[in-house]
Amino acid sequence: MTLLKRRLFLKAAAALTLGAVAAAAEPSEKKDALTLVVMDPLAAPNACACVQGYAQRDYEKLAKHLGEKLGRPVNVFFGSSLAGVMAKKSDGKADIIIGKDSMVRHEAKEEKLGAVPVAALSGSDGKTTMTGLVVVYGKDAALTASDLKGYKVLFGEASAAEKHAAPLALFKDLGVDMPAKPDTCPTCTEGAKTVVDAGKKGEKMAAVISSYAKPLLEGCGTVQKGDLRVVGETDPVPFIVAFVNEKLPEVTRTEIQKILLGVGKEKNLLTALETKDGFVELPAKKK
Repeated sequence: MTLLKRRLFLKAAAALTLGAVAAAAEPSEKKDALTLVVMDPLAAPNACACVQGYAQRDYEKLAKHLGEKLGRPVNVFFGSSLAGVMAKKSDGKADIIIGKDSMVRHEAKEEKLGAVPVAALSGSDGKTTMTGLVVVYGKDAALTASDLKGYKVLFGEASAAEKHAAPLALFKDLGVDMPAKPDTCPTCTEGAKTVVDAGKKGEKMAAVISSYAKPLLEGCGTVQKGDLRVVGETDPVPFIVAFVNEKLPEVTRTEIQKILLGVGKEKNLLTALETKDGFVELPAKKK
């Protein structure tokens, strides 16, 4: 082989080697998009802009932040139901889920999706919890939850801890008997309207609404100021929690958690998410 041919051969071999290396590296560099499902009732697409500076959380900005930190796109979809979002919007995907703790746990179980909690979102007051509020018509005679013996009480669905398990525990502690299968209604709006309508007719009725919903009910005109009166409040339960799909690689789950816990250092995200401290560590489980 002449010197010229040898040089050409070596150059071609080097080019082929570099091409092979580039081809091998490409799949690992190109990462698939992650899907973020937001069920937070205070997210802008899930709420209304009736109360200035409230219930307008901008999760699009969080998705962009996650994408930049992870080095891969993060697509965000909104809805009140995990099943609904996965079926109609996200093509069956849910890598990260942010929503009411009890609701996400309940729906993830129904969808046979392993959801691992990684962080809790603090509110503008710094709290990561909410409560259930027992309300009656403004002119009702009842002053406390203890006065509701003989009343029809509308609870939330079993998946909403603040409107079901927590108030049932409250009434039990107060010695107020409730049916084995309590009456329920799907939304705070429906419960509030039903109580007001019944109260105007002189009927004895109460409902349990979520503490975060009360400002919206009046702000949106669902009920008028003074139409509802709080006569009881449950113990706090976890509010908004971020979960990751257990099928994601552990290194990815850990990275997502780390990024979320770092949101507290991003002033623009604190404002966008209407949060005082951002995402924080989950409280230790009681033994």
